[in-house]
Amino acid sequence: MEQLWAIAAVARNGVIGNQGQLPWHLPEDLARYAQVTAGATLIMGRTTYETFGEMLIGRRSIVITHREFEPTDEAVAVSSLAEALALARQYGQKTFINGGASVYHEAWPWLTDLDLTEVDAEPTGDAFFPEIDPAEWEEVSREPHDGFAFVHYRRYGTDS
Repeated sequence: MEQLWAIAAVARNGVIGNQGQLPWHLPEDLARYAQVTAGATLIMGRTTYETFGEMLIGRRSIVITHREFEPTDEAVAVSSLAEALALARQYGQKTFINGGASVYHEAWPWLTDLDLTEVDAEPTGDAFFPEIDPAEWEEVSREPHDGFAFVHYRRYGTDS
């Protein structure tokens, strides 16, 4: 797997969630998420998997959990990020880290690209995306919208 993407909606203050929920409602973001991740492999924690529910149909999900998990045709459980990455390599599809906060932080050193919805708000939250260091990440594209923007970052030194 050459590229490893993170996909997230992130507020100006780094918030990505509050009590297991998105602290905003952006239908355009959800529609774009469905389009971008269709046919891809998603790596995420169990809580994130349970939060997304129906949004994950048509995607292969690798769920990192130590709890009991009932596998489905589209979702399997592993106990570590290393296992998830190894399994994703076998699938040979575009792979996204899909959250939550601890999974983003653990996967950070291996990420090559960030596909973000930057939300123009500063909501209260308890889950945060890692800080994007401009010395490490280059903004490749930005598609502005009212109250948010779709932004692609690429880690310097990666050939994606």
